[in-house]
Amino acid sequence: MSLDRDSALNIARVLTEALPYIQRFTGKTMVLKFGGNAMVDPELHESFARDVVLMKLVGMNPVVVHGGGPQIGTLLKKLNIHTEFVNGMRVTDAETMDVVEMVLGGSVNKEIVSSINRNGGKAIGVTGKDGQLIRAHQLKVTRYSPELDASEIVDIGHVGEVDQIDTEVLNLILGSNFIPVIAPIGVDAAGRTYNINADLVAGKLAQVMQAEKLMLLTNVAGLLDREGNILTGLSTAQVDELIADGTITGGMLPKIGCALEAVKSGVASAHIIDGRVPHAVLLEIFTDEGIGTLITNRRT
Repeated sequence: MSLDRDSALNIARVLTEALPYIQRFTGKTMVLKFGGNAMVDPELHESFARDVVLMKLVGMNPVVVHGGGPQIGTLLKKLNIHTEFVNGMRVTDAETMDVVEMVLGGSVNKEIVSSINRNGGKAIGVTGKDGQLIRAHQLKVTRYSPELDASEIVDIGHVGEVDQIDTEVLNLILGSNFIPVIAPIGVDAAGRTYNINADLVAGKLAQVMQAEKLMLLTNVAGLLDREGNILTGLSTAQVDELIADGTITGGMLPKIGCALEAVKSGVASAHIIDGRVPHAVLLEIFTDEGIGTLITNRRT
């Protein structure tokens, strides 16, 4: 297919703009949390896979962590398994955990692996149980009880938080030129399995691997101010101020907290980007303008 002169010049401009970023990030580890609309929209799913393949081809080391809440909910409904939520977290008994593991470690993980492989990459899917990659313990949740007029601890079952991450498996995969795709399932010393929030797993992975970037794909344009404008180029101190003054509230707090902790622990930058935009990952990494919210303490 032949290009007209303007189209050809535009492609040259895009490649030229991307060049310094390719040079800067070659050999660097990028942890990508894949979730939201991008997981259930076939076109966005494919564009994400192509982004990851391109990153690998230009010398970066992408590590993918994925969620799967909607897919879990769909299968639980089909199986007539009722679940409740406490503080936004799914109460996960043994029966529900079987479904969670089947969806996250099975269908969702393999769909992402297949998509990357189909687009010319080489991906391997693992869960946190493989090689004891993610050691976890049960998450303790408290909520206010009107009857007791006090807080009470609620047992939400097989929901966990990360104790430690053993990167030996990941280093083996990366060293073999494969792209790891990780389901956020952890295991404790007794072999009990836990479902863990994918944002938290991605954040901990980024910290342990001292990643260049932590990128969280979401269903929002980024972090917004009170007027609805996207905020970017923020330091961790500025984000702390936005939390203190109430600009950042609600469902965005856990995601922001994960990004903040990663940057404070040595990750060069964290990005909250709009996964509804095709090729959002490439736009954030390879363009001057970027897309979404950047949090970093480094000044270039």
